[in-house]
Amino acid sequence: MSKGIIARGIEKSFGDRRILRGCDLHVRAGERIGLVGANGCGKSTLLRIMSGRMDADFGEVERPGTIGLLDQEPNLPGVTVGDAADDALQWHRDLLQAYEDALGEGDMDKAADLQARIESHGWTVDHRIDMLLDRLDAPPRDRLVSELSGGEQRRVALARTLLGAPDVLLLDEPTNHLDSDTAEWLQRTLEQSTSTVILVTHDRYLLEAVATRIVEVEDGLCVSYDGSYGDYLVSRAERRARMERAEDSRLAFLAREAEWASRSPAARTTKQKARLQRLDALAKTRPIKKEETFELDLSTGTKTGRTLMEIRDLNKGYDGRTLIGDLNLSLGPKERVGILGPNGCGKSTLLRMISGVEHPDAGSVTLASRVKIAVLDQARSGLDPTDTVFEAAGNGASHVTLGEKQIHVAGFLRRFLFPREVLDQRVSALSGGERARLLLARLLLLGCNMLLLDEPTNDLDLQTLRVLEEALLVFDGSVVVVTHDRAFLDRVCTTVLAFEGDGEVVQYGSRLQHLKALQRRRDQARRDKKAAAKPAKQATAAPAPPKEPVQKLSFNERKELGALPAQIESLETEQSQLEGQLADPALYRDRADDVPGLTRRLNALPKKLARLYARWEALEAREE
Repeated sequence: MSKGIIARGIEKSFGDRRILRGCDLHVRAGERIGLVGANGCGKSTLLRIMSGRMDADFGEVERPGTIGLLDQEPNLPGVTVGDAADDALQWHRDLLQAYEDALGEGDMDKAADLQARIESHGWTVDHRIDMLLDRLDAPPRDRLVSELSGGEQRRVALARTLLGAPDVLLLDEPTNHLDSDTAEWLQRTLEQSTSTVILVTHDRYLLEAVATRIVEVEDGLCVSYDGSYGDYLVSRAERRARMERAEDSRLAFLAREAEWASRSPAARTTKQKARLQRLDALAKTRPIKKEETFELDLSTGTKTGRTLMEIRDLNKGYDGRTLIGDLNLSLGPKERVGILGPNGCGKSTLLRMISGVEHPDAGSVTLASRVKIAVLDQARSGLDPTDTVFEAAGNGASHVTLGEKQIHVAGFLRRFLFPREVLDQRVSALSGGERARLLLARLLLLGCNMLLLDEPTNDLDLQTLRVLEEALLVFDGSVVVVTHDRAFLDRVCTTVLAFEGDGEVVQYGSRLQHLKALQRRRDQARRDKKAAAKPAKQATAAPAPPKEPVQKLSFNERKELGALPAQIESLETEQSQLEGQLADPALYRDRADDVPGLTRRLNALPKKLARLYARWEALEAREE
């Protein structure tokens, strides 16, 4: 059974910057909390403090159970991926050893308690490692940890976190670097999980499906909203409206009382001292933090023709493997192409060919003469971690050119919600979302009419994500975007390119159209599998014996024949469901006793299906 976690009065500062100023967060066992807030507000800091990986300046955390943290920048143990994954199950090996020690010491009460804990997870759990690594598209076990990309490290770290079977899961942007299918698998896993979950994510579909309560880190405090993400948006807007009305009333009252105190002799009498004290207390009340937002206008106003890019018969592959085969695509102003596909299928390779960094094996990418490209890559390259924020924005200059105007860098950065106290901070100290926001500011200065965006939503807070979406919707150039953010694709993209394997890249009108086509192919594959499962008629070398008269079907046999397809489909559905259950790590953690029975049922189904198919064919042959 999962356990909750409680944080009280958490305070944390970094230099002069006070991030958390008394956060209280009480999470009940089994709750699934969506933790939201602006970039840099302290979400990741709060998760690290709650996990015990970071100390708070003040406050305390009660951790009655085990904690698993997926950090934005994980530190993997061991030399290889296999080492890192095996290490995640050390808790289970320790549990088995403690059980054996208790038996050896004759402490039967302790042994019984440990046995119950082991049985709740299962006596053998090593098989989960390969299942989870494969499901999360992690690198092979023999890959060196030192050679992994940031995305590969994150996928291995997510597998480790789930393998740890903690009472409380703290997940910081778990869908970063996951393809759409894997993100949907993770969504189903978290929906079915009995663990307590605290989730930081920009994936709005994931938040809506998983979170049972939303907690916003606002002005250094935690504000709780019951219900889903959609409920939170409504409740938050209503709360902000009430707070702003109250603040307006407070300021108006302060102004009236201050005027009275300055001009009224009665204010200096003893009788009025209480009124002055109330005025002083009201003046010291912390004002509500203003709702900060910014606008991003990437449009250039440059006149262009109807076509900005033409791709003709494009081919690309590596080591005998075709990634892109005979791709054709035309892209004009105000067109936004979303690229879908599993990790490693060639999406980023396509962006590099468009930008000219890589060359195709065959075919061509032709850009119009007035096209100017800007790239936002996954690594968020283009920022020197040793630069200050001020230096990074202005490339060392004190002013930047925006349109035809010269603007001081501090004023320019203020538009992107970087306060003056952050300007001297090193880029390396920024959160992932703050770095992305800084790169968006630099994009604005480039004045480009073609944007190549590789996972632009990673690490963005929900407010910045909406600002980026609005900017792209009115952008007068063209956009090619690689993203696994389903809500972003549905809202922004005018067309979708789907990498479907073996070099096939298909254009669809939308992501939903692609999903429907994918489901049709899966249904057809299942029908083909069903047809192939029918026993083939055996050909014999010997002359066939004289045919005996075929006995016509009786009434009951015709009735049996009519019912067979539904019976077969029911068993195949059960087979699929059982395979899904046995592939789910939550089953082994929460219902380990059910595993043997489910396995026996699954193993028995192929024989049952074979008998039904054989009976179906025999009856059909007599009906002809």
